[in-house]
Amino acid sequence: MSLPTVAIVGRPNVGKSTLFNRVAGERISIVEDVEGVTRDRIYTSAEWLNRQFSLIDTGGIDDVDAPFMEQIKHQADIAMTEADVIVFVVSAKEGVTDADEYVARILYKTNKPVILAVNKVDNPEMRSEIYDFYTLGLGDPYPVSSVHGIGTGDVLDAIVESLPTEHEEENSDIIKFSLIGRPNVGKSSLINAILGEERVIASPVAGTTRDAIDTNFTDSEGQEYTMIDTAGMRKSGKIYENTEKYSVMRSMRAIDRSDVVLMVINAEEGIRDYDKRIAGFAHEAGKGIIIVVNKWDTIKKDNHTVSQWEADIRDNFQFLAYAPIIFVSAETKQRLNKLPEMIKRISESQNRRIPSAVLNDVIMDAIAINPTPTDKGKRLKIFYGTQVAVKPPTFVIFVNEEELMHFSYLRFLENQIRAAFGFEGTPIHLIARKRS
Repeated sequence: MSLPTVAIVGRPNVGKSTLFNRVAGERISIVEDVEGVTRDRIYTSAEWLNRQFSLIDTGGIDDVDAPFMEQIKHQADIAMTEADVIVFVVSAKEGVTDADEYVARILYKTNKPVILAVNKVDNPEMRSEIYDFYTLGLGDPYPVSSVHGIGTGDVLDAIVESLPTEHEEENSDIIKFSLIGRPNVGKSSLINAILGEERVIASPVAGTTRDAIDTNFTDSEGQEYTMIDTAGMRKSGKIYENTEKYSVMRSMRAIDRSDVVLMVINAEEGIRDYDKRIAGFAHEAGKGIIIVVNKWDTIKKDNHTVSQWEADIRDNFQFLAYAPIIFVSAETKQRLNKLPEMIKRISESQNRRIPSAVLNDVIMDAIAINPTPTDKGKRLKIFYGTQVAVKPPTFVIFVNEEELMHFSYLRFLENQIRAAFGFEGTPIHLIARKRS
């Protein structure tokens, strides 16, 4: 089920990113100590009053030579198109500016809920400064100090109250997958080729993501799939389409709704930083992942080409060591017939449950191979482990002291569990917890 999206908009230097970080809090977490996982703070998940939502910061106008108003308008356009709720941030110190009024006029025309947050109200005496912002015509302004956390609870209350009502869960028997990657890697061509090669029943249906097209099809063995087409959301105008944050947001929505993500790389262009960035989002979201190298028919090959590509991918995507790699061509349909079966296997890995007794046998064998570490004369004791969740498979390891569980030993246990049970194509999470 797709999470609702909250976008933070406003002119530069009003504290959008500070508010973003304050709302996101500890949910922006580093879960891997492996080089290559790119964590970008423009998009994360947040929670308030048991409601989860995706949070996007449309700030960060870095190009000082870019047309000022045009950049602001593009950010507001992104928010209007994608967000369920918009938080419009202004600054009490500067008062109402022409740029604020410009953004307000854009937002006023939408049917989206807009929450007006007046930032930099750092002391009670400044609260009187917020009343000028009623002139923007966007309802009651909320006084906030993002730096000190004052007033953010009121803004979060307003966000949760404005979020759309939750929908029923989708059919869990249907495997949902999406193709993500940079523009022009061949996602649309792959989608068309997959449907042409494998479909038994194909029907375009309106997706839960606005303006996207989900395609349902069934393979020859009766397994149903929903393919989430991130290319289905288009806006006219090169500047808007090339806005990187729009592309990131579109990919993140697809990742959020998917069970399995196909990370598409263009063989003609090689691996780019953007590829690693988007793949990092899917990894941290706990999704099943397949690395798909497209346009394989267009490059010159010898006996070492495949092994060189695989080595390069493993070096650049060290955090995706569990993800299978497949070399395909949308043009010639090379190996496309293997994709549905791979997606099905990885979905099974995502949903695999390991009995506690079997899991603990593997853990005890692992300790026998590599005894638990010590710190300042105190040894880590592992009492037992149990699986607590799927999608991704998540295990809690009960220990005497959480601090004694070094990340390297946790990684060792993960490798032993993978060696015993496979878990192809899916991240697995191990959590050390002190036994009470």
